[in-house]
Amino acid sequence: MTTATLRNIAYRGFRFPADEATGVAVGLRGGADGLVLAGPAGDRVRPGPDGDDRRYEWGSWTAPAAPVGFGVAEVVPSWTADTPEGCWIEVELRGWHEDTPATGWYVLGRWSADDRWVRRTSVPGQRDGAARVSTDTLVVDDATVTGWQVRVTLLRPVGSPLTPALRTVGAVASGRDDAEPAPTSTAELPPPGTGTAWGTVLEVPRYSQRRHGAYPEWGGGGDSWCSPTCTSMVLAFWGAAPPPDRYAWVDPPGPRPVVVHAARHCFDHAYAGAGNWSFNTAYAGLHGVDAFVTRLRSLAEAEAFVAAGIPLVVSAAFTRGEVPGLDYDTKGHLIVLVGFSADGDPVLNDPYAPDDEAVRRTVDRARFEAVWQRGSGGMAYVIRPPGVPLPSAPAQPNW
Repeated sequence: MTTATLRNIAYRGFRFPADEATGVAVGLRGGADGLVLAGPAGDRVRPGPDGDDRRYEWGSWTAPAAPVGFGVAEVVPSWTADTPEGCWIEVELRGWHEDTPATGWYVLGRWSADDRWVRRTSVPGQRDGAARVSTDTLVVDDATVTGWQVRVTLLRPVGSPLTPALRTVGAVASGRDDAEPAPTSTAELPPPGTGTAWGTVLEVPRYSQRRHGAYPEWGGGGDSWCSPTCTSMVLAFWGAAPPPDRYAWVDPPGPRPVVVHAARHCFDHAYAGAGNWSFNTAYAGLHGVDAFVTRLRSLAEAEAFVAAGIPLVVSAAFTRGEVPGLDYDTKGHLIVLVGFSADGDPVLNDPYAPDDEAVRRTVDRARFEAVWQRGSGGMAYVIRPPGVPLPSAPAQPNW
C-alpha cells in the first residue's frame, strides 16, 4: 500500500430539500427544486457589474458542524444551484474543533450561473492567524481544526418574484501530510491488478482546448481553458451538454462554441481564470447532473469510478519529462481520466493537444499518480447523472 492510499480525506454532502432539517434555515423553505427564498431574513447592498449598488433580499442555510476525526489542512466546498435573472448565492466556510468554532467565517465564492448581473468571483485577501482563502480552498494555517461548517446565503433583487434554488452543498477536508495515516485498509480499496477497471476505457469525446484562440477576456483563451474543456467533455459523455441555443451568443463560433460557453460560465473574475474547481462543478450542475469536488487517495480509488462507468476530471502538476507523453510544464492542469489500459496504466483525455485526435493518451501509472497526488492532493471532479450510483466509499468516506 502506498503512502497516498493512507491520506486522511473526508467528504460530506447535503441534498435539498431532504437535508434541510439537519441545519438551520433562515428565510428559506424546502421546495421541489431545493432550498428557495420564502420570507426573506433581511436585505443587503452589493455593487453590481456596472459599479452601481444594488439591494438584495437574502435567506441562509447553515449546516451542522461536520467533524472529520483528523487535523485538517484544507477544505474545498462545492455546490449545485440555480440562479435566475439577478439572483446569486454566497458560500462560506469555517473550521471547527470539538464542540466549538475554531476559525471565523470565510467567503469561498459569490456565484451566479450567469455573469450579466452578478460577477461570479472568489474573494481574495482573506487571511488571519488561523486560516486563509486560496481561490477555491480554505487553507488552515495556525489553528486546530478537526471539522468544518458551511453556510450558504441565497440572494435576489429586492422585489423580484424569482428565487435562487440550492440543490446540494458539501465539502472535502484533507489532512496534513505529516499527520497520522487514515484508518483505511487495502481491503477497502479496489485491489490493483485484479481487473477492477483494467482494460476499461470510457468513450468520452475528445476536445482540444488549444483549438480556441479567441475570447482572451475569459482567462486568456483556449490555452488556459483546460478545466472548462474537461468539464465539457464529461457533460457531452453523459448527453448533458447545453443545447446550441445556449451558446448561440458565441460569435464567431470557432471550432467548438460549447467550450467557449463553458469557459465564460466557469470564469472567476477575481482569479481571472476559468479553473476554479468549485465553479466548474457548479457549472456542470446546471445541466441536470450531480457534481462535486473531492480528493482521492490513489488511482486504485479512481478505478472504482471507472468500473462504475464514471469518468473523472483530475488535476496534476508536472514538468516536462516527469510523465512521458505529457511533454510540457504545468503548475496545475486538468485532465479527464477515462479509463485504464490492460496493464493498469491510466488512459487520459488531455485537452492540451493540438487537435482532438491527439487528446487521447496512455501514460505510466506510477508517474502519473505521483504528479496527481503531489500536484493537487488527488483532486477530482465527480460528475454524473443522479441515477448513476457512486461506487461504495471506503470507511473514511471521501465521496
